[in-house]
Amino acid sequence: MSSLTYQKAGVDISKGNELIEQIKPIAKSTARKGVLAGLGGFGAMFELPIHKYQNPVLVSATDGVGTKLKIAEMLNKHNSIGVDLVAMCVNDLIVQGAEPLFFLDYYATGRLNNDIAFSVISGIGKGCQQSGCALIGGETAEMPNIYKGEDYDLAGFCVGIVDKNKLIDGSKVTNGNHIVALASSGPHSNGYSLIHKVLEQTMPNENQLQQLIEPTKIYVKSVLSLLKKYPVHAISHITGGGLLENIPRVLPDSLAAKLNKKSWEMPKIFQFLQDGGNIDTTEMHRVFNCGVGMVLVVNANTSADVIKHLETQGEKAWLIGEITKNNGKQVII
Repeated sequence: MSSLTYQKAGVDISKGNELIEQIKPIAKSTARKGVLAGLGGFGAMFELPIHKYQNPVLVSATDGVGTKLKIAEMLNKHNSIGVDLVAMCVNDLIVQGAEPLFFLDYYATGRLNNDIAFSVISGIGKGCQQSGCALIGGETAEMPNIYKGEDYDLAGFCVGIVDKNKLIDGSKVTNGNHIVALASSGPHSNGYSLIHKVLEQTMPNENQLQQLIEPTKIYVKSVLSLLKKYPVHAISHITGGGLLENIPRVLPDSLAAKLNKKSWEMPKIFQFLQDGGNIDTTEMHRVFNCGVGMVLVVNANTSADVIKHLETQGEKAWLIGEITKNNGKQVII
């Protein structure tokens, strides 16, 4: 009987070590004050800037990118899916007013392809730069018995910080508040299982495919900038569940959101999906962001200034609706 090795079992330790060396400069490019060590240790270390806070609260988030990975594989374009991974986590943190501090990733595959892995992690580094958080650690797992060939999956983990008295929890939302929308960059990283079913029935053109791989918009810097100037009573990140299920998560039970559908035009990629899958409009609003990546609830007398400020930060923002009394439905479109 020949001698077995880990490599014969499908796990190449040398390749994994090479990848760590390749990605060290990516992690270094995201470094911020508080990072205490580079990649390679057993645990990543970050010194909390507690001197800046009266009563600091840590906020954490974890997420993946779902079956959008199959679009990346289809197009053999892996350098932006890492941005999605970061975005899905950091956008959840700012909903509660938290500033992202550090990020860790988990990359699992059947057979490690260092070129693909490096491309993915480069995107993670780019997302961390866009959100001002440090990539301080992660894990690469080669599992040939779980994944087929070079198929891979991703998970991300992020920690942020906010002063307790500045937490945004929706408790200050009142009847008559205005709702401001921030434009999405496309479907972001949600609804792709339904998108794949549409693609089985309808052939997209090259432009539509590129829109489907467009990375999730990261709103961190523009929203944190806004929070320094204007009171924001609630923020909702429009992810899985769309407009209909995410907005109620940040509203008191006694209140509802009334959205004006005429205030925005649904981007063409969503119209393609709706037409291609013969998808009901309610289902569209329940699954996809339909062009709205985030909504903010603000005072009616500041909404115009809030929109102007967000526009100076490079966002497309508009008044999408108002808060009203709950009549049995928490979102009315």
